[in-house]
Amino acid sequence: MGAPMAYDGTRSEDRHLAERLREGDPEALRDAYSRFGRVTFGFLVKSLGDRGAAEDVQQQVYTQIWQRAESYDPNRGSLLSWLMTIARSRAIDHRRRRVPEPLDPDVAATQLDSRAAAEDERIDRLAEQWRIRELLDRLPEAEAEVLRRRFYGELTQSEIAEREGIPLGTVKTRMFTGLRRLRELIDEEGR
Repeated sequence: MGAPMAYDGTRSEDRHLAERLREGDPEALRDAYSRFGRVTFGFLVKSLGDRGAAEDVQQQVYTQIWQRAESYDPNRGSLLSWLMTIARSRAIDHRRRRVPEPLDPDVAATQLDSRAAAEDERIDRLAEQWRIRELLDRLPEAEAEVLRRRFYGELTQSEIAEREGIPLGTVKTRMFTGLRRLRELIDEEGR
């Protein structure tokens, strides 16, 4: 399929690509992999902790989008969000299949439930981080950068202003505007 390219997050491209997938265009699958493969694979490697397993699950994800393209609803979210939901589900399925069988059945049920819940929660958190990252990539770069520095870099607004060499008021404005736009994107995906 070739090396995946970076995703630019445009809605019209999502809709066009989804339509091509629904029509059964094999080039559309290659294009989907080129646009989103790096993101889904990175998520799978991080969530599964095993590159080989991530490669297997990645194939399952792209097989599923090919087979279920008609189920994508662009009014419910971006194409990448839909793919990440599928990747999350396949990662959880893979994790559950990998749990070894303990010898004591009474202990097995308790261990399996607690381990599965903890893994599901970890994968959910990771999927949400990837989702927010994708949404930040859709914001103007100046706004996205201050939000990344604040929430991922854990810098204060004053520290951001100092490191970026911009006035504190500019940082506050960019952060306020960026958060407002981020909320709009989240609301748009929720519809």
